[in-house]
Amino acid sequence: MSHTSHEDHDDFGGIERDLPKLINRRRALWLVGGGLGAAALASCGSSIAKSGSSTTSTLTDAATSSTVSSSSDLPSSGSCTKIPSETAGPFPGDGTNGPDVLTQSGVVRQDITTSFGSMTGTAQGIPLTMKYKVLNIANGCTPYVGAAMYAWHCTREGGYSLYSAGVKDQNFLRGVQATDADGWVTFQTIFPGCYDGRWPHVHFEVYPTLEKASNAKNRIATSQLALPQDTCEKVYATTGYESSKRNLASTSLQRDMVFRDGWTTQLGTVTGDVASGFTVTLNVPV
Repeated sequence: MSHTSHEDHDDFGGIERDLPKLINRRRALWLVGGGLGAAALASCGSSIAKSGSSTTSTLTDAATSSTVSSSSDLPSSGSCTKIPSETAGPFPGDGTNGPDVLTQSGVVRQDITTSFGSMTGTAQGIPLTMKYKVLNIANGCTPYVGAAMYAWHCTREGGYSLYSAGVKDQNFLRGVQATDADGWVTFQTIFPGCYDGRWPHVHFEVYPTLEKASNAKNRIATSQLALPQDTCEKVYATTGYESSKRNLASTSLQRDMVFRDGWTTQLGTVTGDVASGFTVTLNVPV
């Protein structure tokens, strides 16, 4: 998969530049949706059908056309323990250690498998959908509506875009999303590899608003998601993940420099399979 157009992403300005376009697109969709909705109601009357014990709502973001499931199989708020604070590591790409994707227009996106702006390229690997539910502890652990998350992780070979040899000219596997009305952010990506010395993981930062996500100084949480061992073993048995298979065999959550002090609230819940891809979900109380 490759970008079909870069016309909106070839200059700087970052999230602050993207905001007017996002607002205008949402307004346009709302107007169109409103007209279609009125017509549908007129033709269907007041009859509303319900089926099954769970409902699924489709929430469309004007910038990403993302679909988020709110069905009952997703994790609940639980005990709402604050997500542990962890290092952003040496490859954050948020301006605190070299490159800063947060200042680049186009970083607000759901699909992070491809590079954006003047960079082109696609990360290869088993498909992974990441779903995070951001919760506001100060407001009774309710969904944190209007917050934003910046997520990033390594390639299947274990390298980080913008930093590692071979992918310094790429900015894929990095992106920002705003939470929806239920506190969810969703990213389409590939399953991260396992590099020497670390358990398979995904980095993320949480910001109070999308606008404030343009500057790392505004982050209110920095943490990491841990991927379950059984899923990792299945993925790393496939072509392209050979080095990850070897590295996983020589590490453990108990020995990992980040997760060894506890990983219960950071271990993602995974569904899916190698053939169709996986989905990982995690509650992120902040």
